[in-house]
Amino acid sequence: MARSKTSLGWLKEHFNDPYVKKAQKDGYRSRASYKLLEIQEKYRLIRPGMSVIDLGAAPGGWSQVTSRLIGGQGRLIASDILEMDSIPDVTFIQGDFTQDEVLAQILEAVGNSHVDLVISDMAPNMSGTPAVDMPKAMFLCELALDLATRVLKPGGDFLIKIFQGEGFDVYLKDARKKFDKVQMLKPDSSRDRSREQYMLGRGYKGE
Repeated sequence: MARSKTSLGWLKEHFNDPYVKKAQKDGYRSRASYKLLEIQEKYRLIRPGMSVIDLGAAPGGWSQVTSRLIGGQGRLIASDILEMDSIPDVTFIQGDFTQDEVLAQILEAVGNSHVDLVISDMAPNMSGTPAVDMPKAMFLCELALDLATRVLKPGGDFLIKIFQGEGFDVYLKDARKKFDKVQMLKPDSSRDRSREQYMLGRGYKGE
């Protein structure tokens, strides 16, 4: 079947993307690695020995960065609906995060302890219709925030991809009640035309 002009345009943009080329050169699984590296350089979220949960992890770009930064003494639990090739010392849980059984597996992996950081690069499959896409995206964000409030240590941090649109302001207001400081970020490696941003919550206040 012939590819559409739209898909051919995307492929051309993808393979000409400097961050895609850099990821191939540096051995990262996706260009998304550089978004996290850029945030890490500025905010020092990830430190050796930390416990971290990575949501929407496949193909593993953020997990690669995180596992290298936390080192062998740290703990990383990653989850995605898609398969992900294994990464040393990373516990991977495959399944749909909107399903209770997947949440239960993540909580079981965390155990009785708490984690220092929850990161999420999750996004639904986008149709291009905001009225359809935004509720799906915000639902994932709400579930991720709910998980964060259940597993984070007091003082822990939360980094999540989010799209501005319906429900965004209410979400931001809720997050500000739960964290000492909340700010919006747009890494240079995030494509200009993309509506994605990242919300960083620092200093979880606890239940």
